[in-house]
Amino acid sequence: MAELPYELPDRVDQLLARAAAATPAHPAIVDDGTELDYATLDARVDSFAAALQDRTAAGDVVAVASVLHPDFAVAYHAAARAGRTVAVVNPLLREEDLLHVLTLGGAAVAVVDAALEARLAAVRDRLPALREVLRIGALPAGAGAPADPGTGPGDTAVLQFTSGTTGRPKAVRLSHRNVVVNAAQIAEAHRLDGTTVALNHLPTYHPMHLNSAVAAGATQVLCRAPEPLVALLTAGRCGATILYSLPVRLARLAADPDLDSVSVRSLRRIASGGSGLPVAAARRLSKRFSVPVFQGYGLAETSPLTHSDDPDRPVHGSVGRPVAGTECRIVDIDTRAVLPAGSAGEVQLRGPQVMRGYLGGPDGTGLEPDGWLSTGDVGRVDEDGRLFLVDRLKDVFKCDNFLVAPSDVERVLLRDPRVADAVVVELPDTAHGAVAGALVVLREPSALGDVVAGVNDALPYYQHIRDAMALDAIPRSGNGKIQRRLLAEQLRNHQPA
Repeated sequence: MAELPYELPDRVDQLLARAAAATPAHPAIVDDGTELDYATLDARVDSFAAALQDRTAAGDVVAVASVLHPDFAVAYHAAARAGRTVAVVNPLLREEDLLHVLTLGGAAVAVVDAALEARLAAVRDRLPALREVLRIGALPAGAGAPADPGTGPGDTAVLQFTSGTTGRPKAVRLSHRNVVVNAAQIAEAHRLDGTTVALNHLPTYHPMHLNSAVAAGATQVLCRAPEPLVALLTAGRCGATILYSLPVRLARLAADPDLDSVSVRSLRRIASGGSGLPVAAARRLSKRFSVPVFQGYGLAETSPLTHSDDPDRPVHGSVGRPVAGTECRIVDIDTRAVLPAGSAGEVQLRGPQVMRGYLGGPDGTGLEPDGWLSTGDVGRVDEDGRLFLVDRLKDVFKCDNFLVAPSDVERVLLRDPRVADAVVVELPDTAHGAVAGALVVLREPSALGDVVAGVNDALPYYQHIRDAMALDAIPRSGNGKIQRRLLAEQLRNHQPA
């Protein structure tokens, strides 16, 4: 296990203050052609932090929608500078899930875009703790500089929401040290520095990319266009040196017939994360642009990154070795004995970026007594220490890098009085990685199309049911368990409804 050679600040917002002091005029964020330098970004954080101190009390939670907009960076760091906890909210959530995460986090203020504000209005009367909603793009300014918040490395900086085995999001408590350490770990693992121009081609603004770039004093370019080829053209125009994207987007890019017509001379690396990148796509892109294509691994509980493949000499199919200061081991799923290299078992992680615990419990909630985190992922480690992921223990899957819990979709299905029983399964999809399929027992046999349409209207796109079939009954084993894989195969062999 490599040690951390860094001098780290005590709070996450001090990463930004340090970058602003070192290179004030250097571009920090480029959005739709508009540049925001480090000094200006830091000043905006100061101003909004002062406004938050006027509007909230010490320890309050500020929910911030992670839209791909510079104001996410401002609000995220301002909450930390004000001595508040920032809760990172997926901007694509629909009303019921939005209600759940804001209630769970106890948000006093929500910073959202216009689309999320409209959905929030529908459940606002069920959020008594939420005192104020502020709009991204029109953040209020405070008078003067914010007061010293008095928070330190061990205090909770961030609530990151994730899905558990039941499919309902849990709130992960990340300390300032967790986040600051991981920012430095990522910057080192990805070879980021002041010359880096990182293109973020992602549907949301992930704190991982925000904080690692700030820690390195790098420039971030935000690309909201979903089309991979557009992102590549943007990378060429802005002189991007590294392209961050999703596996499903990179796979589509690799298959694009116009790929050979685009040249990006500045590009040095392509990075993928969130789910597995097909080996063929990685090889195609690497050969086309003569650059390494690498991926990594992590969880909300680990701030998030724990593994990164070598960005100069990646091994396609692997998520790489642990980042600095991080341990990884494989344990037997049943006996929990530590397994040797090459054996498949559950992945366990330990390091300074591992969470303090889940919200609602004391420090260590969700961890083994000795600090190990059981991930729920099955993998193996080769003789060189590289991790290869094999499968998941749980039934959740990812669509466009968003975690989909079948129980979430099932819950909405079963709210319809025409549905007597339902099971949601994972279906492979070349465009999105995976999508939801449903097997439904109906009280009104002709209602399947209307039921699916109603469910999809109540859910974000990545949870939409893309294929469905009606059954007379859902087959279950003697102990009542559902064999989702067999049902998924049955659905795949059925003509789409």
